[in-house]
Amino acid sequence: MKKQFGLLALLCTTTGAFAQTAPKNVIYMIGDGMGPAFTTAYRYYKDDPTTKEIETTVFDTILKGMAHTYPDDHTYVTDSAAGATALSSGHKSYNGAIAVDTAKKPVKTMLEIAKEQGMTTALVATSQINHATPASFAAHNESRRNYDDIANDYIDNKIAGKLPVDLMLGGGTQYFIRDDRNLVDEFKQAGYQYGDDIQNLGQITQVPAIGLYAPKGLPFALDENPTRLKQLTSKAFDLLDGQNDKGFFVMIEGSQIDWCGHANDIACAMAEMDDFAKSIETAKAYVDNNPDTILVITADHSTGGLTIGAHGQYKWETDVIKGVKATAGTLTKLLMGSDNLKTVWQANTSIEFTTENEIKLKQAKAMGEKTLNLAVKSIINDLSFTGWTTGGHTASDVQVFAYGKNSDDFVGSQNNTDIAKKLIGYIKQ
Repeated sequence: MKKQFGLLALLCTTTGAFAQTAPKNVIYMIGDGMGPAFTTAYRYYKDDPTTKEIETTVFDTILKGMAHTYPDDHTYVTDSAAGATALSSGHKSYNGAIAVDTAKKPVKTMLEIAKEQGMTTALVATSQINHATPASFAAHNESRRNYDDIANDYIDNKIAGKLPVDLMLGGGTQYFIRDDRNLVDEFKQAGYQYGDDIQNLGQITQVPAIGLYAPKGLPFALDENPTRLKQLTSKAFDLLDGQNDKGFFVMIEGSQIDWCGHANDIACAMAEMDDFAKSIETAKAYVDNNPDTILVITADHSTGGLTIGAHGQYKWETDVIKGVKATAGTLTKLLMGSDNLKTVWQANTSIEFTTENEIKLKQAKAMGEKTLNLAVKSIINDLSFTGWTTGGHTASDVQVFAYGKNSDDFVGSQNNTDIAKKLIGYIKQ
């Protein structure tokens, strides 16, 4: 009887009666630089002060675990290239590596495996589409700085004779339309539609397609279009939905959370977080309508050493941050180009133009744009009680969020490579 039961259990497992089946579609979202302090800060940033409770965000509703981010050495602090290589391939590597191992040999990525499996593949980013994170899914290079060579791989890195990425939406025109090679023309010759106007996403009506909406990265959310990633995410799902019976793989990056962290610009960071959160909500809605889909969200590392509270004070003033209407970089340029600092300051912040602030800004302006930029951020950070420990990355663990089919597979503490291995396992099924 025991023997018969054991045989029945084995048959049920191998035939899938009890086995967990893989999702058809994989949505992988990466908040570049989005350490735990960023998601926590975003919760308080979005809080309604007229209610007693602090409202939850989309991040709170789908949190599953934590991931270790270290590269393949004992420096402990990763860059985006090594982080994305781990997240795309399941292999640790050195800082700067684009889907190559420590011997600089190519490692196969989940996007490439998805393409081999006949799935539709897509990359969406607010950076240039050949920046470190998206590049680590579709290209192979010993250095993230080789932007032209990486862009070339989007044509040259054939998978079973086909181009690796079916849909690309992001920035990077200057790397794809060059004097030495016009990759956009080559994409067109391969049957891709091309779009270059983010205000007219209707330019693209099919897959395959490539949309490049800025020379490098897209303008910051705070400076121009506060929902541009959400719009690109919605467009991607519209194009991918029902396109392929074998499903799709898409990586969507909130690229510029990291850039704001490097700049120690809290208002910039919260605007990027808001756009990324809205993009996640769009992805969740897609999963609700297409339950044979897994959504996984994580970060490659944390940036800036953000602290919510500073100077020994037990508070964080979100109203100061909400009153800032431009990134520190843009505000600095506006102040440099004007003789009326008060008018520019009051048009772009809700912070009082006190005599102290006036003197600080005038003295900084006289010393040049870099000094003025530091002064602008100092005023905003000091008054909001926002702290930063570095202009680079930190080695803290990052959160792992998941929703949809098999989402509980991501519960607990795990290596970033484990995330990739689990997703690759689904894709190979």
